[in-house]
Amino acid sequence: MTRSKLAGVTALVGAAGGLLYYGRKVEPDALDVNRLWLRLPRLDPAFEGYRLVQISDIHTGPYMGPDRLNHIVDLVNAQQPDMIAITGDFVTDHEPYDAAALVAALRRLSAPDGVVAVLGNHDHRAGAEKIRALLAESGVIDLSNRVHSVKRGDAVLHLCGVDDVLARCDRLDEVIRALPANGGAILLAHEPDFADLAATTGRFDLQLSGHSHGGQINLPVLVRVVLPPYGRKYTRGLHWVEGMMLYVNRGVGMLTLPLRFRARPEITVFLLAHETTGESLPPDAVVRL
Repeated sequence: MTRSKLAGVTALVGAAGGLLYYGRKVEPDALDVNRLWLRLPRLDPAFEGYRLVQISDIHTGPYMGPDRLNHIVDLVNAQQPDMIAITGDFVTDHEPYDAAALVAALRRLSAPDGVVAVLGNHDHRAGAEKIRALLAESGVIDLSNRVHSVKRGDAVLHLCGVDDVLARCDRLDEVIRALPANGGAILLAHEPDFADLAATTGRFDLQLSGHSHGGQINLPVLVRVVLPPYGRKYTRGLHWVEGMMLYVNRGVGMLTLPLRFRARPEITVFLLAHETTGESLPPDAVVRL
């Protein structure tokens, strides 16, 4: 091998090693806290400025130990949420997890209106009833195919959820039957591509999802391998789906490979506003339907 070829190979190996170090040691801990003002057309003015904080895809296990999870909990609580929403995959189906540590961390989540959640596909594979029992022990409200309403005097905001789509446990029909005709409504669904169906009801202002990890490893070839079913159309961030907003959280945990690249873990803070809110909102931070 010539000296120039050896130098080229050395450079490639060094670059690959640098990317591997970044994806394993740097980006998984580079937690983003993203804040969005969202105007919801059916939000009662009594909920103006309501803080809803979302996390997703915790995947408690070898790559999400108690220290990392408790750090995430501290950051969530620091956002002073009115309510916290968790959009599934508390565990990974084939990996051992510390149930006591998960319960202890979830119990520490603090919001006046509580913590709501739906299950994800990995929760079902690991044993849905076991995960529901852990949520109940933690004081987390299981929204799977249910509606939970928050009141401010006579005003009401509905938090709804469907059970996991990949497990074929989603019952949107039951949710719609239980959902009152009036008041803003936010839907939790683990799989983001479910938005195409949810939007057809015309009843939800916003869907919150996870599942895709934002691609987790965003390289030209690998990203299509990592993206899961029902998480390939809407992979991250904010989307408009037939008059409904959809936000796809990148999650805080990792799956399969303990790497993240160009898909930082995420806590999302939604500050809700009514359509008629005036100039008090920062105009560059407001999203309209």
